[in-house]
Amino acid sequence: MSEFKIDGLAGEEAGEGRPVVLLHGLTATRRYVVMGSKNLERGGHRVVLYDARGHGRSDPADGYGYDDLAADLLRLLDDRGIDRAVLAGASMGAHTIVRFALEHPERAAALVLITPAFDPDEEQRFDRWDALSRGLREGGVDGFLEAYGEPRVPESFRDTVKTVLRQRLSAHEHPDAVADALEQVPRSRPFESWDELARLDLPVAVVASRDEADPEHPFTTGERYAEAIAAARLETEEPGRSPLAWQGGQLSRVIAEQAGA
Repeated sequence: MSEFKIDGLAGEEAGEGRPVVLLHGLTATRRYVVMGSKNLERGGHRVVLYDARGHGRSDPADGYGYDDLAADLLRLLDDRGIDRAVLAGASMGAHTIVRFALEHPERAAALVLITPAFDPDEEQRFDRWDALSRGLREGGVDGFLEAYGEPRVPESFRDTVKTVLRQRLSAHEHPDAVADALEQVPRSRPFESWDELARLDLPVAVVASRDEADPEHPFTTGERYAEAIAAARLETEEPGRSPLAWQGGQLSRVIAEQAGA
């Protein structure tokens, strides 16, 4: 992997071939998309991944809305000399690439939307996000975890969720910037209505987790994305299994299939 920094965005790339750009979720870093899997670059793809503004090793910024996040993606593609790429994003990253593809359809070859959670019809509540932001700002990782509370998942997944939360919250150079993002990202709308998604005329895979393990990214929301996008297909794990979104190797397979579409 060769590392780079573009206007405050820290990232890295490896491999040669069709470009694939990976975008992570809120409070995560670039390590938490394919979980360290090297299958994409080994399979003949040029893989570019980066920390969103204020996350990981990237610098803090003035704003954290989806207009800012989509503009960062455009700047990254231009800087790396990439005309069109397969874009794969988790949660906040998924919403970012939807916004980007609606604004710049000529720059997206295919999309992989991993556990999207934004529902334009749902009344948004910000109390929990604000509590998580305060917890992180005032008490660091422990404060965030206290505000988060006991994960609402079966006992078999609970320790995994706690471990991942602590690891990824400990990976940020600017935790106050992540606290800012926790306040601002949920208040931003990547698109206004489900009808807008009909404009996405390109291959799309939607990876949806079953609610037992990942209730914060509802399975029905993933289904709705797949229904709203004409060329989309829905991917998920077998019932009772660890979410597909947590399995870097299997998720890389889904992304590689889109890269070959």
